Amino acid sequence: MSDQAAPLRRWLAVAESKNPALLDDLLADQVVFQSPAVFAPQEGKALTTSYLSAALKVLGPSMRYVSQWHDHASAVLEFEADLDGVYVQGVDILRWNAEGKLVSFTVMVRPLRGLQKLVELMAVQLATTQA
Repeated sequence: MSDQAAPLRRWLAVAESKNPALLDDLLADQVVFQSPAVFAPQEGKALTTSYLSAALKVLGPSMRYVSQWHDHASAVLEFEADLDGVYVQGVDILRWNAEGKLVSFTVMVRPLRGLQKLVELMAVQLATTQA
């Protein structure tokens, strides 16, 4: 049996399946999404679902988690991806409440060229889904 907390296992299942429908039971209503691509924190389940769904499409084909650190209420997941030939390295920082719902999802990405490519592709994906 894994020593990973249930919310972490559920997020990894979402990332592996690339199925945004699984987010509904995982995200708290007041979850906050933070990204280097947007200045202000994105608050609430609907906005977080929108950003994570877009990220699953943009990063999903090549993203792989390469390392992780976790405790009883949080996790840091290091990932790598290739976006149209541009290397991206980053971390997802997840925090969850006592009910096992994600209350915070923070993304950090490097290098600058990778972040710029990610912002470009995310903008296209978000515009497509919001149209």
